[in-house]
Parts: sequence; structure tokens; C-alpha cells
Amino acid sequence: MQDLNITLPDPSATHSLGLALGQGLPAGSILLLKGELGSGKTSLVQGIGQGLGIAELINSPTFILLNEYLEGRVPLYHLDLYRLQPQEVDALYLETYWDGLEVPLGIVAIEWAERLHTLPESHLEVCLRTPETGGRQVEIRPKGDRAAAWLAALTHQIQGIAAT
Repeated sequence: MQDLNITLPDPSATHSLGLALGQGLPAGSILLLKGELGSGKTSLVQGIGQGLGIAELINSPTFILLNEYLEGRVPLYHLDLYRLQPQEVDALYLETYWDGLEVPLGIVAIEWAERLHTLPESHLEVCLRTPETGGRQVEIRPKGDRAAAWLAALTHQIQGIAAT
């Protein structure tokens, strides 16, 4: 599966992209979110939460690092590494969230994933940019066979969001 590049016209389309991901991604999916401040990472995760059926308000865990939402179709683990140095990230042992051995397997969404040294074997790298012309550019890069299958299963629905 090749990378998927889409243009989203507005922030509500970013939320809709997250909604589609939340409705379609299986437990064990890992999203590494990259982009400057204000590029839509948290909006995307809010949409994922809605797609999972999570009623709780989803905010960026910038100051607490991790929010766990367990009441949806599958758990959502939302991490924000913005305030951490790379060596601090290593000490968190984030592998426990994607290996499913210590916590229930769910969807892991990591903001500021650039700070990770150890990457999961299969993951979707989601790069968000806000061009000067408006809207958002989103590039989704599957890494590993499982991630390619996740993206392939959702491609048609995702492309429909970009067209709206």
C-alpha cells in the first residue's frame, strides 16, 4: 500500500477523518501523529474517539502525557509527547500500549511522535500540515504489513472525506 495524500478543506473534515479512522481501525492500531502546533492532531483524535463511541470529552494530554478512554468499541490511548525530551520518552515504556500484554489492546494515538526512538513494527504515520492556502494537507504512511491492510480497508471512505 502506498502513502495516501489528501487535502481536507476545514477543521470539521479533519474531525471527519478521525471519525472514519475510529469506526474502521481495529484494536492494535497505532497512529503516530506529526505536525506543527495547530495542525489538527487533537481534532483528529477527537474524531477517532467519536468513531469509537467515546462520549467523554477528549482533550490533548499535554500536561499529563496520557489519557485512557476505555468505554468505546475498543480502548483509546491518547499520548502527547510535546513536553518531553527523547530520553524521557524512552523511560515511559510505551510498548506496553501497543503490545497488549499489560493493558487491553486498543487504538494508540501519539501526538508529537517525532520524539519516539522505538517505533512499533506496524503503524500509520499521519503527518498534518496547514498550508498558507488554507485547509489541511494530510499524508498517511503505512509502515508494516498490518498497517498497510488497515489503510487499504479505509482508503475509499477516507478519500470520500477529502471530496466533501
